Amino acid sequence: MSRLDYKEFTRRRRPHFNPLDATLFVTFRLAGSIPKSISREYKAKLYWLQNQFRRVQHLCGSEPSPELISWRNKIELLNREWFFKTEEILHRANTGPTWLSNPSVANKVAENLKRLDTAAYRLDADSIMSNHVHTVFKPLLSDLELSNVCKIDHELFEMSEHAGMSKIMFRLKGRSARECNLIIGRSGSFWEHESFDRVIRSGKFDKTVRYVLNNPVKVGLIENWEDWQWNYCRQELVERFRKK
Repeated sequence: MSRLDYKEFTRRRRPHFNPLDATLFVTFRLAGSIPKSISREYKAKLYWLQNQFRRVQHLCGSEPSPELISWRNKIELLNREWFFKTEEILHRANTGPTWLSNPSVANKVAENLKRLDTAAYRLDADSIMSNHVHTVFKPLLSDLELSNVCKIDHELFEMSEHAGMSKIMFRLKGRSARECNLIIGRSGSFWEHESFDRVIRSGKFDKTVRYVLNNPVKVGLIENWEDWQWNYCRQELVERFRKK
């Protein structure tokens, strides 16, 4: 299995848990959109918590002991706090690039999100803001496809075979970064390497989609989410989230 093939649990700067048949809330942002000093503070806290978790795990094994669960919950709490803190910074848009405010760039990102719909995932909703993107999608990966994916070298892998999370983000961010950099005449990192992804728990789907669609409403850009050109909602869901 290559590093980009499906993994139920992966860990880079923060843990990623992507069980099969899950619908995900995914946020990715422009490189440099969060001040480095704030990122360093978060990473230091996360590094310390992860070390404590591994220490307890080494002592207790993989059994879900109360202490192990407690440290895992602390990591999850930190990640939630980090998400809301970064959201506040991103919405103010006082720091870093805002390349997505360029209509041509935003259109190219929307095009790439839609390109993978039905091929790699079922796209339920997305919202493209000036410096970040929120999406809700369900990776299209069955048990049979998973076994096939594990046998395919990642250089030969086609998105129509239904990729796991790492492959989806690799292809989505990689292609869109190249195309967007061409539009604005620059080179170098376009997206921040790390993405925020969270499994949408039972009963939270509608709340999450509303959060995504109402991002431009929240910051005062429009009054109705349907008026934002760079909002997308799956046709079957539009009536459910339409303002009454």
